[in-house]
Amino acid sequence: MIRSRKISTTVIGFTTVFLSVFALGGCGFKDKPVPPQQVLPSPVSDLRHQLSEKGVTLYWSYPIETVTGEDLFDISEFVMFRAVVPVDSYCETCPIPFGSPISLPGGALPDEGKKTASYKATLLRPGNLYFFKVRSKSGWWAESADSNTVRFLWNTPALAPEGLIITAGDKSNALKWQPVKKHLDGTPLTEAVKYQVLRSLGGGPFQSVGDLLDGTVYVDTNVTNNRKYFYQVQAISMYPQGSVGGGVSDNVAATPLDKTPPAVPTDIRGIKTGTGMKVFWSPVPEKDLKGYRVYRRAPGDDAPQLVGEVLVPYNMFIDREAPAGASRIYYSVSSIDKRTPANESPSSPEVMIKN
Repeated sequence: MIRSRKISTTVIGFTTVFLSVFALGGCGFKDKPVPPQQVLPSPVSDLRHQLSEKGVTLYWSYPIETVTGEDLFDISEFVMFRAVVPVDSYCETCPIPFGSPISLPGGALPDEGKKTASYKATLLRPGNLYFFKVRSKSGWWAESADSNTVRFLWNTPALAPEGLIITAGDKSNALKWQPVKKHLDGTPLTEAVKYQVLRSLGGGPFQSVGDLLDGTVYVDTNVTNNRKYFYQVQAISMYPQGSVGGGVSDNVAATPLDKTPPAVPTDIRGIKTGTGMKVFWSPVPEKDLKGYRVYRRAPGDDAPQLVGEVLVPYNMFIDREAPAGASRIYYSVSSIDKRTPANESPSSPEVMIKN
């Protein structure tokens, strides 16, 4: 009995040592533990929002580094916090009463460039201030610090502007629309309303262009000729506590065109030669210059007639078919650009050549 107990004690002791060694050496940790800060994402710093008549959309960039500057390859999830405070009970110095966190999916980061996350919130209650902040996680225990906080007011939005029309110009697009006078629910506006012009190039995403407008006219001069632009206009209700994005108009599109002719040619001269009437002038220094048009007028003609076209870099023309019976012949020159049809300058002063 005594021996049997000794054997049992030995077996138990051996088993304990074996399990201890297995637990220490077989748990899968071959290297030193990674310090938490090496996988802790940097906080989001660009949380922003866009209001519309349907609610709010929040945007932010995926963190790409840890707080120690190490590269991140994946965000496991985002955690969004929201607070709702009635306007009439808001305290500027009081803590913001954020509610329970909202879990949002993360994802892998691209090899190059940035990745943007978004979150939409609808069914907002009029007369309330809303606050949002977000955190990112690279693992169940690695959660970043808070992002910047977004705050906005929500009230019943204004209707979308109607009657939006557009006129293309030379390096400009002119917009005009009707003023908004009611909310989405049909009640009259009592607050001031401003307008935000939104622009898209070639069908890309719409972005705000210019400042908020009091009036219903806008001329966009930050455009390039021969490129197609799309526009919308949003009504923005203005309150002491903030602004509320209203309805967005239908799209309109326009392509600005070059309508500016080159400069008028100068220093026109002429001389009779054995091959005809030779006309020459100083070159016009325009980047989009295509060439020149030469006009001829004989005494008694009602108007000058086009007799030739010269392409750059030449600035000389020989008229080999000048009227033989005219004692004097008059020539003038205009310049044209590369547009189709070309923009043509006014004609230069005439030069007279004796025949």
